[in-house]
Amino acid sequence: MKLWIVFVVCAGFLIGCSGDKRSPLESPIYNVDGDRIGTVTLTEEAQGVGVKIKAEGLEPGPHAVHFHERPECNGPDFQSAGNHFNPKKADHGLMNEKGAHTGDLPNVEADESGKTDVELTLSEATLRDGQTSLLRDKGTSFVIHSRQDDGMTQPAGDSGERIACAEITVKANEDPTTDPTEADKNKE
Repeated sequence: MKLWIVFVVCAGFLIGCSGDKRSPLESPIYNVDGDRIGTVTLTEEAQGVGVKIKAEGLEPGPHAVHFHERPECNGPDFQSAGNHFNPKKADHGLMNEKGAHTGDLPNVEADESGKTDVELTLSEATLRDGQTSLLRDKGTSFVIHSRQDDGMTQPAGDSGERIACAEITVKANEDPTTDPTEADKNKE
């Protein structure tokens, strides 16, 4: 009887019996110079994944933000993150009737001092196992772009260069202060 209760409790939480903590999940955001400029915090919610973005050092104005298909933030251009996270093979754009990618989010606004502090919801995604999990395979990445997303243009909304990136993995909670570029150097 007690074993059954433990199983039900573990199955009901994202913190599984293996000690794998998935929610909340906080990852550091780095700019093209390798400076840590903020954090993205993901939380499993009934309506999807809550996304809290806190960053500074951005150009004032609107910026596109998306989740990309690989957990790789190799600077200076972050092309290693791959394309938008799109496991359902949809078109890009929140305004596109044939879209959107699972990783498409509304634009965020950086204030006059270059800061943004916003909470969004990624309704198609999950942190649990499955096709639309941001943690499937090895994980994904979160990318901030230089311009706003127009919500329609393929494949990325004419959102400009990738100017900041965070690797989204289960291990992100283990050491959120680790600079991913330093970790890459240590692998060599």
